[in-house]
Amino acid sequence: MTRDLAKELYKFYRSGFRKTRANQGVETREKITDPQSIESILSEVIENRNWGKGVAEGSLFSDWAQIVGVDIAEHTTPISLVDGRLTIQSSSSAWATQMRLMQDDLLKTISNSAPGALVGELVFLGPNAPSWKRGLRSIKGARGPRDTYG
Repeated sequence: MTRDLAKELYKFYRSGFRKTRANQGVETREKITDPQSIESILSEVIENRNWGKGVAEGSLFSDWAQIVGVDIAEHTTPISLVDGRLTIQSSSSAWATQMRLMQDDLLKTISNSAPGALVGELVFLGPNAPSWKRGLRSIKGARGPRDTYG
């Protein structure tokens, strides 16, 4: 059975709930129709469902230019974050090599800027080269582009 997040948010909003935090007192709603900020509702849902890590990882991808700087962000793009391994694609092999040399500094910067995202390893990829194995003029079992010239 699937869970409908919209229904759960609606029920959560409609019910009178109590919110406690270490730095705030107890906040109660007087009436169900009292307005609340979306920020308070979403932060409560994120906290209750333990989505903090996922939100931190998402902000790593969306705030990439602010985290690593504009110069690096122009030539690199984060692709995936799986099991603490962040895969980053570079615009050229020279940029991929430079990023490998700066890997320790970049890892410290990422851990300071996005503390909830658990990044333990960086993998840098160069640009994607075209594949000659598939396509209109490829032959199964052939050696590749070397076969086309004689």
